[in-house]
Amino acid sequence: MSIEKIEQYINEKTNFPLRDRYDLPTSKHVFPDGSHYRIEIAGMETIKNLEIMTKEAEKRKVPVHRVISTVKGAALMDMGELKEYAQFAADNKYEVIINPIPSRGWDSGRQFTTPEGYVSGMRLRGSDKVYEWLKEFDRCLEAGIRGFLITDEGILDLVSKMRADGVFPADVKFKVSVFAGHGSPYGGKLLEDMGADSFNPLGDLTLPMLASIRSTVKLPLDVYVSLVESMGGFQRFHECGDIARICAPVYFKIEPGRSEAEMYNAWVDDGLLNHLAAHRVKIAQICMEWVERSGLDLVMKAGGEDLSLPKP
Repeated sequence: MSIEKIEQYINEKTNFPLRDRYDLPTSKHVFPDGSHYRIEIAGMETIKNLEIMTKEAEKRKVPVHRVISTVKGAALMDMGELKEYAQFAADNKYEVIINPIPSRGWDSGRQFTTPEGYVSGMRLRGSDKVYEWLKEFDRCLEAGIRGFLITDEGILDLVSKMRADGVFPADVKFKVSVFAGHGSPYGGKLLEDMGADSFNPLGDLTLPMLASIRSTVKLPLDVYVSLVESMGGFQRFHECGDIARICAPVYFKIEPGRSEAEMYNAWVDDGLLNHLAAHRVKIAQICMEWVERSGLDLVMKAGGEDLSLPKP
């Protein structure tokens, strides 16, 4: 076997790029409403966080399309809180992506948190934990939630098939988390084929790397433009125009803070989350300004008929 034969196979027999796309081609895809990019605000753990974020978004005239919620697990909300959260999001036309239960590092397993154990990935441990996930998933559906965060490809395969078979409502969406650890067009295509509705690549990918993924998949990408310190802490505001052009349809993912462990544990100070709820909207405004300054012909509309809004 020679590298030439390997290259020939990839070039002739697959749709994958052989190398990262340093030519940075413009994406041929957009959201159904014609938008190139949308705004995703992470870490909306409580109804108070949502209220503060909403007031800040109205003040700054920032359209928020999607919120990532209960990263620490919806299991820490009682049913009344879940329903109130779903109702508020529906009233404000936010697509909610919720994490049903804590996993890896927040459950009883600690291997993931050790210096070497982190490479094992944030998957669920054992059939009982999957069953707990499904029970919480069912409770969230009952509360009206229609979007769910997935960190485990096995879960994605299961729930996508159940959705296709009519066990779950057809409008339920599955977003694959950065914690699934994918960063190549091969991984992205695998997730798309398994039924993912959007995909959060690793946070530190270069523009050519992102372009290589977009050249292979059609589903929306969720790209970090602001990342917690514990995962690198970078801010990509100045690249927002290029990210929107290359990656469309793309959600700008905004999640500043010190660490995931600090923000999304069971005992976090609500004051920190409330502060970040407003600060994240400010970052969204800055990103929108940089898109405007890019001089590129890019579109971002408020709302979107394809958003899976809660149905309380």
